[in-house]
Formats: sequence, structure tokens, C-alpha cells
Amino acid sequence: MIKTFKKTKAGKKVKPIGKVTHYYGGLGVVIAKFVKPVKIGQILHFKGATTDFDQVVVSMQYNHKDIKSVKKGQEVGIKVSEKTREGDEVYEV
Repeated sequence: MIKTFKKTKAGKKVKPIGKVTHYYGGLGVVIAKFVKPVKIGQILHFKGATTDFDQVVVSMQYNHKDIKSVKKGQEVGIKVSEKTREGDEVYEV
């Protein structure tokens, strides 16, 4: 397994905080599993082979119920404005 890192302006390597496990195109919702807590209002960066955009978290759901934050290891649905793909990585901005 190859680990990828995003480089910041200072040249530091940044580890992804989550990974896209599924994308529902008709709904514009991504299912992602996180290794670090995430809250509503936080800015996330989605990066993949053809994906590269920032998104403010405005809506998150777990088991079809709205939540305000994600715990480590939790898999949640997040409303996004652009298409993502399975395997895309999620970074904290």
C-alpha cells in the first residue's frame, strides 16, 4: 500500500484525515471514513486522481440522522458540491 501526502506551502507533509468510501451522484453526498474528529463548519480538501477541491462541511449524517461532529473511525455522509470518487483522500485545511 502506497501512502500519499499533501505538501503544504512550507513543504511539510500532511497526512489525510479521511478517505471516500462511496459517492452518491444523484444526491451529491460522499460517504467518508475519518481517522480524526471533524466538525460542522470545518473546511475539508478532497484530493484524488481527478478530484481536487475544498468544501466547507455544512451537513453531516450518521445513520440518516444529522450530527454536528464525527468521531475518530466513524463513517458519515457529507453533502458536497463536486463529484468525488471512491478512494479519494480527505485533508484538513
